[in-house]
Amino acid sequence: MRNAFADELTRLGRDDPRLVLLSGDIGNKLFDDFKAVAPQRFFNCGVAEGNMMSVAAGMALSGLRPVVYTITPFTTTRCFEQIRVGACYHHAPVTIVGTGSGLSYAELGPTHHSLEDLAILRTLPGMTVFAPCDEVELRLGLAAALDQDGPLYMRIGKKGEPIIHQIPPVFALGRAITLRPGGDVCLIAAGTVMPEVLAAADDLGRAGLSARVESFHTIKPLDEQRLDEVFRTCAVVAVVEEHGRIGGLAGAVAEWRAGQDGCLARMLSFGTPDEFMHEIGSQKYARRKFGLVADHIARCVLNATRVTT
Repeated sequence: MRNAFADELTRLGRDDPRLVLLSGDIGNKLFDDFKAVAPQRFFNCGVAEGNMMSVAAGMALSGLRPVVYTITPFTTTRCFEQIRVGACYHHAPVTIVGTGSGLSYAELGPTHHSLEDLAILRTLPGMTVFAPCDEVELRLGLAAALDQDGPLYMRIGKKGEPIIHQIPPVFALGRAITLRPGGDVCLIAAGTVMPEVLAAADDLGRAGLSARVESFHTIKPLDEQRLDEVFRTCAVVAVVEEHGRIGGLAGAVAEWRAGQDGCLARMLSFGTPDEFMHEIGSQKYARRKFGLVADHIARCVLNATRVTT
């Protein structure tokens, strides 16, 4: 995904002289094409992420469209105060990009895991929170982000993520995308865990259930109209995210659900528990450890349908 991000940023930068890129001392070679197009609009801010965010806010308030890029924990939790006060308080159009999100850097330990970013950033007034499932949503969302008048956080993967959308979908921030129709259960997900969710839908289909799949790429604002539809038509709705179970996409959906009337679907949440991962392993290993894999998701959903019926 990061290669697609660099490519799309370069394409957009050719046509928009307001676009500037700030990097937290990573991805220098990744942005060679961007620097060739706009050498005066690339800034390596070093390992000083709080300062980088304040610089970006100042640029945005001066009429530029800054994009801030580094590894997810260092562009979110490390400089949360600067995001809150510099970007959000002033409603500055800063696009904050966290690469290697979730458990992408599982082998580097908890300092490089990002399992709280969706939760903390969606609490900030005026912040849009966006987690594309593939490079197609990334490209569409990046262009949309630069048209916004306020701050946006985008969490992306690292490399090698499969393309989900073979044809670019109709896209808008805050509007979910139906990847598969279905009437028995619905699987809602955001971000790069989507291949596991689609595989879980396949498993459920083989078990005789019609599984709908929704890409909720925008965690804030939520597509409440789509939520109302799926919760009133399906028996079970499962929310899957490579993020902690506290406060992320599932937390946002549960908050919405608490304010609804009537008999709604049973809700399941798949994410990481309230703990650090002290083991070292690959992203594949970490997903298996925390149950973010197709067979576990399908089995839990299938069991929930049996209880519900």
